[in-house]
Amino acid sequence: MQYEGVLQKMPTEMGDPIQYFLIFENDFLNVNQVLDQKLELRFLRFQCLNCGEDRPIFRQGFCRSCFFEIPAAGDWIMKPELSTAHLNQEDRDLEYEKKVQLQPHVVYLANSSNVKVGVTRKSQIPTRWIDQGAHEAIEIVEVPNRYLAGITEVALKEHVSDKTNWRKMLTNTLEDVDLVAWRDKLQPFIPGEAAGYFIGTNEETQLHFPVLQYPSRVKSLNLDKTPVYEGRLKGIKGQYLLFEDNTVFNVRGSEGYYVSLRAF
Repeated sequence: MQYEGVLQKMPTEMGDPIQYFLIFENDFLNVNQVLDQKLELRFLRFQCLNCGEDRPIFRQGFCRSCFFEIPAAGDWIMKPELSTAHLNQEDRDLEYEKKVQLQPHVVYLANSSNVKVGVTRKSQIPTRWIDQGAHEAIEIVEVPNRYLAGITEVALKEHVSDKTNWRKMLTNTLEDVDLVAWRDKLQPFIPGEAAGYFIGTNEETQLHFPVLQYPSRVKSLNLDKTPVYEGRLKGIKGQYLLFEDNTVFNVRGSEGYYVSLRAF
C-alpha cells in the first residue's frame, strides 16, 4: 500500500483499542491495520497547512509568515488565559476568535506519564486526552468560554503539573492514580469566577491504545535529519508511531511535511 500527502494530526475514534487514521487528499489509512507491518516514510517537500506553499515549517504546521499572521496560531491557542473574545476584543480576527473561544471548555486532569492539568474545548473530549497519550482522565470544570478555562488552569498548575513527560508516556512508565481524589483536592484552588462550574459527579475515563510493544527507550525520528526511514510499526500512542527499533515518530510534530508512506 502506497500513500502520499501532507501530514496532519491523526484523527481518532474512541474504541478498545483507539482507532487511528492518516488522512491524505485523495485517500486515508486506518493505521491500526498496518500494525506489525513495515513502513517506509519518505519526506518529499513542505506544504504549509495555511498557504500550501513549499516553505519550511515554523510551528504547528505553518510556515513562519502564516504562523505570525493567521488567527489559528494566536498566542491564546497555547495560553487560553490570554483569550479576549468574551470582552469583544480582537487579537487577529474577532469573528474567528469568538467562534473558538466562546464555546464550552473543559479543564481536566489526565494521567499519561504523571497527573497533569489541561484545557480543551468540550467538543474535543476525548480527542484531546487521546492525543496526549493519557490512559485515564477526568473533568474538573466545564465553563462557557476559553478565558475562564485558562485562568482556572493557571491557578491549578500552582498545585499540579501542566506538562507531560513524553518519554515516560511512550515507554509506558506510568502508574494508576485516583483522579477523583486529585480533583477533589484541587477544588478549593479553582478561581471564584469558575468555582460554580465544578464537576463533582463524573468518574474517570479509561483509554486503551493499540500497542503491541513499547520501546525500551526512545529515539525520535526527525525528517529534516532523516528524510527516509523504514521500520516495523509496533504501536500508536498519543500522536506517535512506535517502531520495533525504539524509533518514535511524532505525526503532529511533523504537520506540514509532505511525505510518501509505504506499508509492506
